[in-house]
Amino acid sequence: MARIRTVKPDLFVNERVAACSVTAVVTYIGLFTQADDHGRHRDNPAIIAGVLWPLRAEHSPIHVEEDLQQLADTGLICRYTGCDGKRYLHITGWYEHQKIDRPSQSRLPACVGHHSDKRCGPCKGICAEADAKARGLLVEPSPNVRRALDPGAAPLSGLPDDRTTAATGAGTPQAADTEESSSPSRELTGQSRFDEDSPNTHRGLGEASTSGSRILDPGSSSPTGRTAPDATTAGNLLAEYVGSCGQRPPSDVLGHLGRLLKKLLAEGIDVDHIRAGLARYTEIQGHPSRLPSLVNDAMNARVPAQAGPRTGTAHRAWTNPVDAASAYAEEL
Repeated sequence: MARIRTVKPDLFVNERVAACSVTAVVTYIGLFTQADDHGRHRDNPAIIAGVLWPLRAEHSPIHVEEDLQQLADTGLICRYTGCDGKRYLHITGWYEHQKIDRPSQSRLPACVGHHSDKRCGPCKGICAEADAKARGLLVEPSPNVRRALDPGAAPLSGLPDDRTTAATGAGTPQAADTEESSSPSRELTGQSRFDEDSPNTHRGLGEASTSGSRILDPGSSSPTGRTAPDATTAGNLLAEYVGSCGQRPPSDVLGHLGRLLKKLLAEGIDVDHIRAGLARYTEIQGHPSRLPSLVNDAMNARVPAQAGPRTGTAHRAWTNPVDAASAYAEEL
């Protein structure tokens, strides 16, 4: 449900906003009116294009995806995957710039990277992922047990591998059992005899969080902009037409052309024929409803007349001779 929101004057002199395109800024401001009382919204370019750009057929979901990616790159929004497996976004500066009187409870999942302390819609409280992450920070063991207990202890070095094994008694199960029961410190010493690093690097707990989703979603059916579309779309054709015009045509004309281009592509008409008809329309202009007939002319262009089967020459239309006396001398 759309809501009335606040747009501060500082928005137009913000450097992060200035780094985005004009359409991305319009999409960003439009998200103010569509996000819930906690700044959250579905991360689906088709839905966002339908509610923010319903009368601009030339600004397709593909263009909205580019807008969202610019906003995410500059840190104005955060795109994440909720605990229900769906993609969402939230406006990063929402709580600082939007003052909501009696905000309603959000029905969408919270971003565990930024709002782990906020209420999660599906979880009805602190998000289960954020809670599990917090528990993991408390119980995750140190990557080096000996160093964690005794930072000043020096590693056991200077002995060959076989002497190290013999000194620690790790070569026989009986010695290992004896050490476990009698001397925990010797067990720790035995753990440091390997100098070779592990091939699996340990991820630090203080790793900085990056903007965007941490979970890849290769099975998502919504256009995410991860791969470029192969087929030419109506938006691309319409953009080519706008680029060939000296001035931008009215929105009604572009909207009508966009709908006609979608219908022509849906019928399976070759893109080259549509481009030819669109180029002809650029020359003659007129009402957009002329476009299908111009595409038909490009598809079914007349071929030159073939030579006659008897004469072997091409048919020539009859014309009056310039000099009638010389042309009809014998008959006259």
